[in-house]
Amino acid sequence: MDWSKEWKPLAWIAAAFLVCLYLPVGWARFDNAVMESLHLVKWYAREHVLLCLVPAFFIAGAIAVFISQASVMRYLGANAPKVLAYGVASVSGTILAVCSCTVLPLFAGIYRMGAGLGPATAFLYSGPAINVLAIVLTARVLGLRLGIARAVGAVVFSVVIGLLMHLIFRREEREKAAAAAVLPEAEVERPLWQNGLYFATMVCVLVFANWGKTDDTAGVWHFLYAWKWVLTAVSAAGLGLTMVAWFGVRWWKIVAVATVAGVAALATPHEPLLPFSLGVLGLALVTNTENEGMQSWFSSTWTFARQILPLLFLGVLVAGLLLGRPGHEGLIPSRWVASLVGGNSLWANLFASVVGAFMYFATLTEVPILQGLLGNGMGQGPALALLLAGPALSLPNMLVIRSVLGTKKMVVFVSLVIVMATLTGMFFGVLVS
Repeated sequence: MDWSKEWKPLAWIAAAFLVCLYLPVGWARFDNAVMESLHLVKWYAREHVLLCLVPAFFIAGAIAVFISQASVMRYLGANAPKVLAYGVASVSGTILAVCSCTVLPLFAGIYRMGAGLGPATAFLYSGPAINVLAIVLTARVLGLRLGIARAVGAVVFSVVIGLLMHLIFRREEREKAAAAAVLPEAEVERPLWQNGLYFATMVCVLVFANWGKTDDTAGVWHFLYAWKWVLTAVSAAGLGLTMVAWFGVRWWKIVAVATVAGVAALATPHEPLLPFSLGVLGLALVTNTENEGMQSWFSSTWTFARQILPLLFLGVLVAGLLLGRPGHEGLIPSRWVASLVGGNSLWANLFASVVGAFMYFATLTEVPILQGLLGNGMGQGPALALLLAGPALSLPNMLVIRSVLGTKKMVVFVSLVIVMATLTGMFFGVLVS
């Protein structure tokens, strides 16, 4: 036997055996951490895969199929006017109330269609970071100063990080710009306003289905939450109309899907996931059995889902094992975290940035978590550092970014977020002290 070829498999088998042999099963913290990882995956699948990721996959698939590469290059490409490109990318989060994982299919879609690295990474950061509802909630719960600092910091971060990514990898960007210069202008199948309405209906489904609850009993935010599923249904109906009117889908298929979802909604008024799931399944069946354009849309959507979902679930499992769910502990005791983020030292801000970057935060959950940490002695600077690094990054998010950009660009992007969050937190801590 040639052991020069067999030593690697043998080493892996031996390592796996040793891990199994010394698994700390029976240790209360380990057993609890395993359960926390499974609880987090279950919660993630229920609350985010259907409501967040699936609509995002369909939007990303539609971008890849129905938006021409020339159009993406015109507004977000390496040759696009910088003010326009970074302006569009940096404020996208005000429209998309998404988390660090939901933004990934959208980012992958525009990047693969030719968006410049700078605008694409600015969009990647701003999507989950510049969430109007989260910023308002931060100001109300954690104080006006933190709310304003979060809003200003997130907008500035997205532009600065995008520009730095462009400068660091400017040689590759120049090559991309040169290649884009010779691309032929794509034929326009539909006018811009029709494509705009088509995408607007999908974005509305994504936004309204994930609209978070507030403590208000009146006002616009409360109204939108109270009517979120009606608004989601109206947006879905608008999507169906655009598919019939402008994409050649047969009307009776849309009516059939709407009827099934509507009956399910009336039969289970307190379980909105069922009609939503039936609507998604119906959309998948319609797009996969219609004309070539619709089939291409479904195929592109499935490509994004197949690439991204396994990495996300793996990352959520690891994050749950190490850090647990909000309000629950994993392998790392929460008191360790609270004790390490007091004051405004470089270490406290760096630690808050790193923990925030690797921990998974669903939209708005960072606010109650920080409320508890501030009550346990967390400094204002580390709190801002976590707010700027946490919602935009997570371990699952990093795994997918690596698959899209490669290891080097992923490491640079994550490092820029952590370093900038750390320095901004220290400056804010000094300012408010």
